[in-house]
Amino acid sequence: MRRTIFIILTIFACILFSQTAEARDFVLIIDAGHGGKDVGAKGSRHKEKDINLAVAKLLAARVKKEYKDVKVVMTRDKDEFVSLKDRAATANNAHGDLFISIHVNSLPLKSKKRKTFNGAEVYTLGLGKSEENLAVAMRENSVMSLESDYSEEYQGFDPESPESYIIFELSQTADMEQSIDMADLVQQSLVAKAGRRDIGVKQSGFWVLWATSMPSILIELDFISNPTQEQFLGSAEGQRKLADAIFDAFKKYRKLYPIVDSTQKK
Repeated sequence: MRRTIFIILTIFACILFSQTAEARDFVLIIDAGHGGKDVGAKGSRHKEKDINLAVAKLLAARVKKEYKDVKVVMTRDKDEFVSLKDRAATANNAHGDLFISIHVNSLPLKSKKRKTFNGAEVYTLGLGKSEENLAVAMRENSVMSLESDYSEEYQGFDPESPESYIIFELSQTADMEQSIDMADLVQQSLVAKAGRRDIGVKQSGFWVLWATSMPSILIELDFISNPTQEQFLGSAEGQRKLADAIFDAFKKYRKLYPIVDSTQKK
């Protein structure tokens, strides 16, 4: 009898420990690019910072509604300036499991394709080997220059110097495979669910991806410099479709990488 009771208690304890170990929340970091004095790319009517925040909020609301075991942390939830360093610190301090940075693309004023080029692309960390990829990274990293002490804060990193980007070629982290998988899922979903033209999954030197210690991606939803795409990006319907597409990718990612137990938490 005592042996039977002992076995039952042992089994119960194992089940309880297993449930407790797996009970922690998955931590999703949603980063709405730019904000405050940093408006990002500009169209004729809309600003990147506003589009990024709108899509980020819609995504956060959808995740919170459908996943009770996911803790959503936003690097900003209003129109305010947040440095790249603080964005990374927020993600790392929250012990994030996945970092999604949301942005809108643009072509230079002098580009002949400025008003016609369109498409979505998703980035993971890497060396911007093409001029186009490097140009996108330089534009997104240039927010550093809005900080008076950015050279010291970012340990001499110069967002306008190609030489500074060499460090990203040496930063192939353990999270790279998961980052690429999530990037692929988001890209496929933006094409299938939000009707965006597919211009690929790419790698480039985004400082905020390098500084976050978790699987990380940066999404360029489409080109605000294209009037047709600006209208879509700035509309409530367009923003909902974009957020739903990212959410659809997140659902698939969670199935690929289910939550780990608390002993494996960073």
